[in-house]
Amino acid sequence: MNILAIGAHPDDIEYGCGGTLLKHAAKGDAIYLLVLTDGQEAGDPKMRRKEQEAAAQFLKVKKIFWGEYGDTKLSVTKDLITFIEKVIKKVKPDEIYVNYDDDTHQDHRIVAQCVISATRYVKKVLFYEDYTSCNFEPDIFVDIKDVLEEKINLLKLHESQILREYPTELDMLESVRAIANFRGFQGKIKYAEGFKSLRYLKEI
Repeated sequence: MNILAIGAHPDDIEYGCGGTLLKHAAKGDAIYLLVLTDGQEAGDPKMRRKEQEAAAQFLKVKKIFWGEYGDTKLSVTKDLITFIEKVIKKVKPDEIYVNYDDDTHQDHRIVAQCVISATRYVKKVLFYEDYTSCNFEPDIFVDIKDVLEEKINLLKLHESQILREYPTELDMLESVRAIANFRGFQGKIKYAEGFKSLRYLKEI
């Protein structure tokens, strides 16, 4: 399978669906990333790009596509939608993972809205959650019990973000464990990642 994961910033993808991507990688699926900004509003852009590249190597990603757009400056435009469409055309993904469209971060909302337009003919499109997601009610769960510690190690590669102080006093790694535990409880397993489907064609 070809898997395309899309994020507004470095670390969005690993936070939202890192465990699922690790399982895809273990199966030998081809993973591609599309990261639309350098995340310069939350750290040095060169460092954040370097961290994203290290995470991609950990995931055995085939290629990272960089959007080169400004952090916090994304908008729903034909240019952005067309750019995403071009990446989709190159990758020919069987599944796409992307930020959720109800989110307190404007970049996450914008990326989701543009992907909704760009993926109108893609059969499997799933939204993942971030710590800024709102009203996220997953309808698909992936068991990540066997890769949770790997996901933690994957996120540690985004060192600049782990060292940040968050108003909740819950750091990135603590929040990842908390979410995995809660989504696991919902999915009737120990640890899970939850997804909300935009479209999911079940093939039998």
